[in-house]
Order: sequence, then C-alpha cells, then structure tokens
Amino acid sequence: MYKTNKAFIELKNSIILNKNIIINLIKIIIAAGLLSYIIFKINFNDVISSVETADKYLILIAFLLVFLNLSLQYIKWHLTIAAILKVNDKKKTFYSLFYGIAAGSFTPLRLGEYFGRAIVFKDKSIIDVTVATFIDKLFLLITVLFFGSISSVLFLQFHYEVNIYLTLSLLAVLFSLFGILIILLLNSKAWNNILFDKFRFHRKLNRWLQKLYVLKRLDRKYIGKMMVISFLDHFCYIIQFAILAIAFSKNFYFLKFIWVTNIIMFIKTIIPSISLGDLGIREGVSVFFFSKMGSTAAIGFNASIFLFLINLIFPSLIGLFLLTKKNNV
Repeated sequence: MYKTNKAFIELKNSIILNKNIIINLIKIIIAAGLLSYIIFKINFNDVISSVETADKYLILIAFLLVFLNLSLQYIKWHLTIAAILKVNDKKKTFYSLFYGIAAGSFTPLRLGEYFGRAIVFKDKSIIDVTVATFIDKLFLLITVLFFGSISSVLFLQFHYEVNIYLTLSLLAVLFSLFGILIILLLNSKAWNNILFDKFRFHRKLNRWLQKLYVLKRLDRKYIGKMMVISFLDHFCYIIQFAILAIAFSKNFYFLKFIWVTNIIMFIKTIIPSISLGDLGIREGVSVFFFSKMGSTAAIGFNASIFLFLINLIFPSLIGLFLLTKKNNV
C-alpha cells in the first residue's frame, strides 16, 4: 500500500513537472513566433542600421533612468506594505520588489510577481501580499489608463479625422469616469454602497471580499502619495521610451514620441498578454503606431526591445542574483 501511494505521488509530481515544462515551452514558442512575425514584417536591414547608427549617449541616459524607475517602485511598495501589511522593513521591501520582478518577467500578465513578492513575508499569507501588490499596481494602472485613453482619443482625432464633437464627448466621458474613480478611492462609504454591502450576504463571495476591506482603510495621505509617485513612475517610463526612439531615429520629435508611448502602454495594458514578459505584444504595438506616426517600424521595434532589456531583463537579473544569494530576510 505504501509503495503504491509513493508510486502514485511520484507519477503525479512527474505529470506536474512535464506539464510545467510544456507550458513554458509554449510560452517561449509564442514569444519567438510573435517576434519572428514582427521581424519579417519590417525591414531587418533598417533594424541593424538604426542600432549601428543610434546615439549611444542617449541610450546610456535611458539606461540610467532605470535606477530612478526602480527607486520610485521601491518607494511605492514600501508605502504600501507599511499601510497594508504593517511592515516597515526597508530590506524586506528591497528584496521583495526584486524577487517579484524576477518572478514576473517571464509569466503572462506578470502573475509570477505576486508570488515572488510574497517570498520574504514568511509571516504573511500569499493572499494578503497579493492584495497589497494589487493595490500597489492599482494606482499606476489608473495613471496608464487615464493618459493612454486620452492619447488614443486624440490619435483617432488627428489621424482618422473623427468628428470633433465625438472626440469632445469621449474626452468628457473619460474625465468623468476617472473623476468618479478618484472619488471612490477617497470615500470609504462609497465602497460599502457599491461593493461590500451588496455582497455581504453571499457567504462564499463575502469571504474573498473581506480581503479587499483594506481599500476602505486607505487614508487620503497614502492615496495622494501613491498617485503622485505613480505619475512620476509612468512619466519616467515614457521618457525612457521617447529618449530611445530619439536615439534610434536621430529626430527630436519628443512630444510625438511621448504621445505614441502613452498609446503603446495603454494598448499593452488592455490587451491580455499571452507571451513571456509581454514580449512580442509590445513590439507589435510599437511597430504599428510608430509607422502610423510617420516614423519607420524599425525605430519602434528597437526602442521597444531596448526598453524591455533595460526595464525588465536588467532588474530581473538583479532579482535572480538576490534569489541565489544567502540573506536573512
């Protein structure tokens, strides 16, 4: 009987391992396929040429901005775990952030980041850390959706000559929706009326909603800080992309590149990711919109790939190093 159970457990573990290998292979194939398709859709000689002739100093500036980007992410996460998890440990904040980046780099929707951040919080449940991570990302999500949706509406207006009254109506709706969202964040009673009170009699659903009760306890000072830092984080990202686009194009269309980067981030956010680290999705969107804006597809492709290397691969390597290093967190 014992041998049978042992054999069954070994078989089960083997199936799970093989399943994980197959899933990872599928992810790699999807990412490789998307990138291959994009490369064949653009002039590869233009890609090589723009890399060779790129302004190396501007690429260096874009790379150095990753440290500002990471610092802003660190501050946001430290504020969040202090408010939500009641943890005020800077070392844990640092390790948790980089563990999360490493774990999320090659998972669709970066879901691995939620589990990666939880590693150092041994006395906290994964659900609690997941809720904290969700709240941490919520403010950046609001920022991206706000600027991205407005940029997209303006893109339709200027490139497809949409009726001006329709454009103004869409902008009015967007400003109203985001205004309501901010009011919700600042008003704990609104959460009760819209969410918690309506589902409190649903036993199973209410058990999960209780984890989100923390939304009612967020004070205005925390929300204000998170909104400002999230805006700076978003702005840092689009500045990096714009600088890389200038480096590869040798054209100082700064505002245009800022505009198109907002749209790229917006589209990437609302389209579910099916590849590793969003690889292929971001590049495809970049190629399309840079072409529409009058730049070559190669510029959008190269700027996107370099941003992926700078903002995701580089921090992931730091996270991987920290994961393999003995520490006391």
